Amino acid sequence: MALYLTQFSYTPETWARLVQNPEDRRAAATQYIEAVGGKLHGFWYAFGEYDAYNLWEAPDNVAMAATALAINAGGALSSMHTVVLLSVEDTLAALKKAGAIKYRPPGK
Repeated sequence: MALYLTQFSYTPETWARLVQNPEDRRAAATQYIEAVGGKLHGFWYAFGEYDAYNLWEAPDNVAMAATALAINAGGALSSMHTVVLLSVEDTLAALKKAGAIKYRPPGK
């Protein structure tokens, strides 16, 4: 299974609801990813460009995309960005395959 890092921010309305009714959103995040056969590895809030970060494991890109689409459709987020994480082993395999590609830069 692949790992994914999701960076997201809540809308001001969502923060207002959480202030009025604090809720541990890890349980909800776990439910969403488990619905597609995945696993939540971590959930953190942060200062900076994004309000929070999740580390997920999902069977494939389609499963992770479905999770992201479902969450975004809920309207509680102002932004969401998901990054596919590659293991060192996968990166080494990609580097070996890249060496076999005969790339020609534009204009050369």
